Formats: sequence, structure tokens, C-alpha cells
Amino acid sequence: MSNKAIVYFTRDLSEKGLLKIYKRICENLTGRIAVKLHTGEKHGPNIIPRPWVKALFDREISKGAIIETNTLYDGDRYTTEKHRDTLKVNGWTFCPVDIIEETGTVMLPVEGGKWFKEMSIGKNIKNYDSLLALTHFKGHVMGGFGGSNKNIGIGCADGKIGKKLIHQLPQTESVWSAEGEIFMERMTESTKSVTDLFGKNIGYINVLRNMSVSCDCEGIHAAPVVTPNIGICASLDILAVDKASVDLVYALKEDDKKDLVERIESRQGPRQLSYMKELGMGTDSYDLIDIDNDDTVISVNDAVKDVVPFNG
Repeated sequence: MSNKAIVYFTRDLSEKGLLKIYKRICENLTGRIAVKLHTGEKHGPNIIPRPWVKALFDREISKGAIIETNTLYDGDRYTTEKHRDTLKVNGWTFCPVDIIEETGTVMLPVEGGKWFKEMSIGKNIKNYDSLLALTHFKGHVMGGFGGSNKNIGIGCADGKIGKKLIHQLPQTESVWSAEGEIFMERMTESTKSVTDLFGKNIGYINVLRNMSVSCDCEGIHAAPVVTPNIGICASLDILAVDKASVDLVYALKEDDKKDLVERIESRQGPRQLSYMKELGMGTDSYDLIDIDNDDTVISVNDAVKDVVPFNG
């Protein structure tokens, strides 16, 4: 029996592609489903298209909500009031959106962590039976890249306590003092508190589209997209889905990948992957299953061989 994880892959960047790949990882998504999605700053150009997410709720998720948290920085999502206005501006009005810290916070245990014993998470997360991490994979100014790990670890930590715990080292004045590998580890421990809560009732989808070196938290100020669109990855293994997504980027031609790879490596982003492995959160050994072609096992090089340069 193989010890490899399964990562499903489609080149179909559309609502049809999202629905098709969701069906591969939804078996354990039962009861009330929390969909952790980065809904973006006002008018953010690169977020996952709303019609795709609407189709997912209309056809597959009858009981559930998008879940979000407020930000540590002062911006369009700094308070719940501002956040709800931003949700309206960005069109996230077709399903419930639960700002999970609105009713308070809860401390979830971090098993095996070296930085934290517990993490402050939006309290309402405990109202859900299952979690879908629906992630726009892209670069990130601090994390190097933002995949499922970042979406959960930063995205479920509440804005005033949890995010500050992750970003600020003890006995330092700067809120942003955790950098490089230390930041990756602290963020990953936050993720583990949430993945342990849901156990097997989690699925992960990474959408490799409109990949700027900037996160969606930068909104209209994000750096221009220069990395080609690749496709969608999905798995029941958080490490495998993030590792496959990074591997797909690295398999691109040099001119197509250089900006995003530089961002990943300059921030020590790969430490996210190695630390997830150390914490026993998954495996970095996987089979990439091409659901566009009879579930053939393919290499990342095969997956990106027909990718065309991004042209805006």
C-alpha cells in the first residue's frame, strides 16, 4: 500500500473545474461546512471569482458559510463593521459570511508546538462540523507563498489576539517582528490548532490563478500578475496540496516562475512545508492525479507543459 498522498489536478480554471475537483475531496465534508476563503480587500483583482464560489454553494454546500476573520493591520477589514462593508463591495452576498471572531475568541490547543501551547481563533469556528480550505494560491509578502497553510493559520486566527501572537515575538516592540523561518513556524502552529480541531473532516483546494507575488490582502495595490495560470489542486492532505502547488510553480519555465520563486525563497517560504512535516500534519510525497485525463498519474512537468505565459 502506497504511503503517498493523493493530489487531484485540473487545468480547468472555471466554476465547472472547481465543482469537479471538489467532488474528489468532499466525502468527509459533512454537516455544517465552514469554507475558509480569502474574500479580499475592496476591489481586489485576483481573488477567486465569486461566480465559482456561488456555484459551489448553490450546488454542493447547502449547510455552511464562508468564514473570515478581521485583520491585524488597519484597513478595509480591520473591524467587523468595515469588514462587512468590504464583503458587500466585493460581492460576497450570495451566502452567509461568518466573521468568526464577532462573538469572541477561543483558545485551541497546539499539540507539539515549540512556540505555542494554544492559539486564539475566532470563537464561531466551533459551530461547524467540517472545514473546506478554498485557497487562492499566490505569493505573500511575509510568508513567501500563501497556500492552504497560510489561509488557515492566519485566516482563522482572530485579528486582535491570534494574529498578533503569530506576528509579534515576545519582548519586542514591533508587531511584525516574526520573520522568515520563525514566522513560518508560528503560522503553521496556528494552522495545526485548527486542523486538529476538525480531524478528518477537512478538504483542501488551491486555485493557481492570477498569482501575484502579493497576497490578496494588498488588494488593488498588489504587484502585477506575471506568473502563468496553472490550474487547481485538491487533496485531503494539507502538506501534499501545498507541496504540489509549490512544485508546479517551480516546474514552470524560468522566465515564467522567477518572480514568484524569488518571493518564496527570499522569505524562507519552504519552511512552511518542512515544518508541517515535522509536526506530522501530512506527507510531502504525493501522486498528482490528472482528472482531465482519466485520472492518470502525471508529473508536475507534464502538468505545466502546455502552460502559456500570463498576458493579463
